[in-house]
Amino acid sequence: MNAADVNLYLVGFMGTGKSTVGRAVAQRLGFQPMDSDHEIERLAGLTIPELFARDGEAAFRAREREFVLQGHPPTRTLVACGGGLIVPEGMLELLQARGVVICLHASLETILDRTSRHRNRPLLAVENPEERIRTLYAQREPVYRRAGTVILTDHRPLHDIVSHVVRTWRREAGDFARRAPGAT
Repeated sequence: MNAADVNLYLVGFMGTGKSTVGRAVAQRLGFQPMDSDHEIERLAGLTIPELFARDGEAAFRAREREFVLQGHPPTRTLVACGGGLIVPEGMLELLQARGVVICLHASLETILDRTSRHRNRPLLAVENPEERIRTLYAQREPVYRRAGTVILTDHRPLHDIVSHVVRTWRREAGDFARRAPGAT
């Protein structure tokens, strides 16, 4: 596999900038941008809150797994992953077998600020969203730390974050391509 073709997966907690950064990085690399949540909504014909209400979280996680396995091109694609996509057992390793995984990270304060502006987050449809964020963050942080390179998005201009992601992807894509089956 050519390093320039290796997919890039952005993971991290909700509100860390995966979709925004992903679109900008995909444009810079000439990759097809995809957002796992948006693709699942498009394929299901339902919003994520509707999917959670109708089928439950476990069924949604199964849809995420199916998306990773078959829902996107195997090369030259940047996938902004839903915040919980890598939490189920084996999902992180599944992504790592398919491309470079970079984790975007932000402080709890930044996440609280960013998520307060969006209503399409079924896991925050609770009486105390701040408490829910703190609990989920604490549960998921160990998985995010194992994801690979972690890039902070707090108080940084978008172009700086994009440049950092691109540099990291270039370095790691070369390593991935050398390890890929059939590499010489």
